[in-house]
Amino acid sequence: MSDWVLLAAVFLASAVEAVEALTIVLASGITRGWRSTFEGAGAALLALAALVAVLGPAIARLVPIDALRVVVGGLLLVFGLQWLRKAVLRATGYKALHDEDAIFEREVARLSAVPASGSGRDATAFTVSFKGVFLEGMEVVIIVVTLGAPSGRLGVAALGAGAAVLLVALVGLAVHRRLSEVPENAMKMGVGLMLTSFGTFWAAEGVGVAWPGNDLAILGLLGVYALATLVTVAAMRRGRLATVEEAA
Repeated sequence: MSDWVLLAAVFLASAVEAVEALTIVLASGITRGWRSTFEGAGAALLALAALVAVLGPAIARLVPIDALRVVVGGLLLVFGLQWLRKAVLRATGYKALHDEDAIFEREVARLSAVPASGSGRDATAFTVSFKGVFLEGMEVVIIVVTLGAPSGRLGVAALGAGAAVLLVALVGLAVHRRLSEVPENAMKMGVGLMLTSFGTFWAAEGVGVAWPGNDLAILGLLGVYALATLVTVAAMRRGRLATVEEAA
């Protein structure tokens, strides 16, 4: 059961980052050409895969398991609570929704203003694509390594990330500029809940807490955090509505 929860957490987190990277790749490809854009994206993916291959086994082998769980649990809590906070603020109207179409338009305008190179390869397209994929992918690498290494399931985590990147790439190339239809905020809320649940589980396990049901306790934590999030969203929406009505 925990393998499926782990797979879902990594898949959703990777999908969110992949959508943001895809926005940059599409903008670069449409305005600067696809050859150099794909070369930059491919180079970034190779670099990220090498990082996972090197960091994952090294961390699992060199760091004591209890210390690793405490550190990883703390990192996942930080990541998860940050994602959850932003998702709650967007769901309640306190923060604007992430608009990939608007980002796409800005990227197209910015890249269109750069003069084309005279050679066969476009250095701007390669650099922009590489940086976009690599920087967005670094968060995926951190999540894959921190989720996969402590439990000895690095392969499962890498599989989830790879599946997400492939799916988003295929769908993105098919729908092109309809990126705003991707329910990104819902995915971010789900990822925040999962990372927070894994973080709580491993941090507590690292200091000696014995969870009832072992790995199944992750599902219980997920339910508790989800309920708390729903209550928070409902309360914040009521508070915001009352404030708007009072101002009116």
